[in-house]
Amino acid sequence: MINRGTISGDIISYTSLSVADKRRLEGAIQGLLSELSHQLGKKNFLGRLVQGDHIECALMSAWQVLRTVLVLKTYIKSLDIPEGSGRNKRLRLFKEHGVRLAAAVAPLDAFDPRAGIIDGEAIQLSGRTIQNQDTSGKQNIIIKKTLFFRASDPETEEHFEPVFALLDTLLSKCTAKQCQVVYLKLMGLDEGAIADKLNKYRSTINEHSTAAGWHAIKTAVEHFENRIR
Repeated sequence: MINRGTISGDIISYTSLSVADKRRLEGAIQGLLSELSHQLGKKNFLGRLVQGDHIECALMSAWQVLRTVLVLKTYIKSLDIPEGSGRNKRLRLFKEHGVRLAAAVAPLDAFDPRAGIIDGEAIQLSGRTIQNQDTSGKQNIIIKKTLFFRASDPETEEHFEPVFALLDTLLSKCTAKQCQVVYLKLMGLDEGAIADKLNKYRSTINEHSTAAGWHAIKTAVEHFENRIR
C-alpha cells in the first residue's frame, strides 16, 4: 500500500487557558488548517481540531508531513496567547512549547478529506504516540520532547526520529517573533515579502531567521522531502 502522512497533536496546558484565550487559539488554528487545505488542495489534505485541544491531519503526499508539522509548531508558538502567560508554570509551558505533534508515514486504509475520514496504520501510529504523552491531571509536568516521528518502516523511523528531536530542541529556544518568521518561510514567503507583511526591516527578518536556525530547518525539511518522496 502507498504511504500517507498523518499528524496528531495536542495543545500543551490547554486547560490552564482562560475561556477567551481558548476561543482565540481555536479560531487561529482553524484558520491555519483552512489555509493549509487551500495551499495543499482539499483533495490532498484534511485537518481538523477535535474538542478544542486535539489536532488531526492527514496528507495524501507523505513527503509533506515534516513541513506541515513545523508550520503547525511555529504558527502556534508565534501566537500572542495567552496574555497572562507569566501567572503560572502551566501557562509558561504553553508559551514555551505550544503543542505536541507526532507525525507518521504509513499506509491508510481509508482517506477521504471531503467526508472527513481518516483510518489506518498511519493515524493509529501518530495518535497512540500523542496519547502516550498525556500529562493532564499531573501536578508536576516536565516536558522533554514535543516532536515525534513514527513510520511503518523501522529503518525510516530510526533515520528521522533524531531529526525531529533536533528540530524540537531548536524550536523550543525560539521566540514568538522568530517562530513567526520561520512559519512564513515554511509557507513559501521570502524575506522581502515577510518584511512587507510584518512591516519590518528586511535586516530584522534576516536576524530572526538566523537566530532561529533557518538554514538547519530548511536543510532538514529538504532532506526529509527528498528521502520520503
